[in-house]
Amino acid sequence: MSNGAVPEPDPTKFTGGDAVFLQDFAVLSAFGATPGGGVERQAGSPADGEQRAWLAGILRRKGFDVSFDQVGNQFGLLELNPGAPYVLVGSHLDSQPTAGRYDGAYGVLAAAHAAFRLAEEWRAVGTILPYNLAVVNWFNEEGARFKPSMMGSSVYTGKMTPEQVLAITDPAGITVREALEATAALGQGAGPKAAYAAEIHIQQGRSMERDGITIGVVDSNWAANKYQFEVRGEQAHTGSTVIADRRDALLGASMLVVAAREIADHFPDGAVHTSVGQLDVYPNSPVVVPSLVTLLLDLRSADEKLLKEADRMLHDRIDQIQQAARVEIRKTGSHCWPVTPYQPEGVALAEKIVANRGLTYTRVKTLAGHDSTNLKDLVPTVMLFVPSVEGISHNEHEYTTDEDILSGLHVLTDVVRSLCLGELDPR
Repeated sequence: MSNGAVPEPDPTKFTGGDAVFLQDFAVLSAFGATPGGGVERQAGSPADGEQRAWLAGILRRKGFDVSFDQVGNQFGLLELNPGAPYVLVGSHLDSQPTAGRYDGAYGVLAAAHAAFRLAEEWRAVGTILPYNLAVVNWFNEEGARFKPSMMGSSVYTGKMTPEQVLAITDPAGITVREALEATAALGQGAGPKAAYAAEIHIQQGRSMERDGITIGVVDSNWAANKYQFEVRGEQAHTGSTVIADRRDALLGASMLVVAAREIADHFPDGAVHTSVGQLDVYPNSPVVVPSLVTLLLDLRSADEKLLKEADRMLHDRIDQIQQAARVEIRKTGSHCWPVTPYQPEGVALAEKIVANRGLTYTRVKTLAGHDSTNLKDLVPTVMLFVPSVEGISHNEHEYTTDEDILSGLHVLTDVVRSLCLGELDPR
């Protein structure tokens, strides 16, 4: 799969609503499509605006009211019990540069189609429900253009303020406010009040495919420490400045990249993950020793004690690198979260539903951050995974089979039905 073309959805193999879902997924995948079979639609970009408008259209045609909140979170609202809080179900449509078509987008479209099926079911029999239903497309989950990640859900859950978010700029100096205004996605208010939440997502790892598992029921997230560092040196001529006189910021940054990998290798069995995903070099000229490098470095683990030890090792290495490379390293930002479980009653509900459908399932932990990791700190939240072929993600060759994404849609529909009917309400 990693060397071949990503298969297109094939609605002809299925009937009814499943075929319509695959047709809609093909349409959604055309927004920001890349030659390699993926997508590029970073938050607040024209492609992001186009897909948001398309989503609004299909929601409205099914009788949902569509609105945006004060930081661009998009909601499709189905009022079933005026004045009652909402079950929020969804994910995100924004992507990384040259990304896969499934990450986030599958979860939003599955949420919409689950809501369409349930709305039709309830209208047909006149069901009175204790909760309303909202499909949600969270703004800037990826954090590719605007940092930090999970931005929209962070505001919704009170972890960031709207004022903070709207003033954040991308590398070109465009603010979040300006990007939202340009894509007609800047609304008002804080969005609907949540009672419960649910999200489905591709796993972005190998274990479910390897073990023949159709549905992963997420019971916890890994902890993460994400840092932005500035490595400061001094500009000099690459030809005439002797090595002993150089204060090379890129050398210092490179040593930090290597240190991060060596720290991960120090812990057995992949217990700690580290990475540097972005470097910005100044002045980035072929004949100038760089004076400034900005980089983003993260450490992750399911064991907070190991994460603390890895963090200590990192900061010890920073002191050593500053002396060895004759540079200054400053921490200019951080975005950290602990290990926190998903509510056990939601995990048990999801397991019961999957078992009733006769599908294989297991409990899994999420190594990546998702909007649901914010939502679960506010309300009881159910998080589901479907397998990723070869574990590929954040890559144009990201793929999940039609059969698996449809199985996930069916399970999500059942989960949302149960939440809207109040099955997790205290007895």
